[in-house]
Amino acid sequence: MAMSDDALRLERSELQRLIDALAARGYCVFGPTVRDGAIVYDELSSMRDLPEGWTDEQDAGKYRLKRRADRALFGYAVGPHSWKKYLFPPEQRLWSAARTASGFEIREEPPASTRYAFLGVRSCELHAIAIQDKVFMQGEYVDPGYARRRKDAFIVAVNCGHAAGTCFCVSMNSGPAVSSGYDLALTEVLNSGEHYFLVQSGSQRGAEVLESLSHRAASAPEINAAHEVVEETARQMGRTLDTTEINALLHRNLEHPRWTEVAARCINCANCTMACPTCFCSTVEDTTDLTGEHAERWRKWDSCFTMDFSHVHGGSVRSTGLSRYRQWMTHKLATWHDQFGTSGCVGCGRCITWCPVGIDLTEETRAIRASDGASQSPAAEK
Repeated sequence: MAMSDDALRLERSELQRLIDALAARGYCVFGPTVRDGAIVYDELSSMRDLPEGWTDEQDAGKYRLKRRADRALFGYAVGPHSWKKYLFPPEQRLWSAARTASGFEIREEPPASTRYAFLGVRSCELHAIAIQDKVFMQGEYVDPGYARRRKDAFIVAVNCGHAAGTCFCVSMNSGPAVSSGYDLALTEVLNSGEHYFLVQSGSQRGAEVLESLSHRAASAPEINAAHEVVEETARQMGRTLDTTEINALLHRNLEHPRWTEVAARCINCANCTMACPTCFCSTVEDTTDLTGEHAERWRKWDSCFTMDFSHVHGGSVRSTGLSRYRQWMTHKLATWHDQFGTSGCVGCGRCITWCPVGIDLTEETRAIRASDGASQSPAAEK
């Protein structure tokens, strides 16, 4: 369900009061805005920063902004950014060291003090955050920086009112309606000349923020209109993915000829992993200045598509494009289940949209399923 029967109605103007209320509580509010020809996530100071009247057209290797016929604030799918860039930063200094008279001194990186409020989080993105929670917080080793940022984050989710041509969250049971993991959840309704939001709280702190806003109980027709927004979005999905026994399917087709075909197109640019909201691979780099007086250690995003990622003494474990693409897709859709008990894919479609050559993992999975059991020639490169 998009909204429960106890949903409240917020007028469009109350969105500014919501931003102000979060800022007054010490949060830096981040949300969608138009920049560089895309809808990206950045800091918001006003609802005027939101992508009013904009939507997106997406297909394999294609992303275009276009104007809507209305003033919707969240009438788009998802862009190249995901919320992981705030919870799991692309670059993070771990520590620094300085030479002293008696040796050297290690200086721990002070914890970041920013408290994030995310406005406009979609259901697929909530599922992605939950997956990264498993990776960084729920295993034997906890990432303290991620855990701190995650604990402090305030999430304002938005039920999707628009599906892109590369969306397939329905196939992954991850959308378009939000179900959990939020402090507040909004549904934007444009109906018969009216423009308002239905809202419900998902936490105590969400309820406290909601109390500071003007609202009233939503009527039955308003709740039905919100349900219809989400149901219509579910009908708009541009892609589908059959996940039936997908783990076993990919495991028994590691030598399928389709891997050779897709490797011939893949340029190993790593766009798919950079845009993906669940990918978590990283590397560590040490740097020093020319004097040798100062050194730093940084963690940076990495990708299983880079040659150095699997390099060990003697060479790379995955030295070909075929092996790197196969690793990415089988880990994302199959072995992630073995490792974390869930799929690594949430159906957001970013990897399809932002692939320069339009490789589509739903198409690749469909091709393997259509000829399940086909084997590669023994001479083919692995």
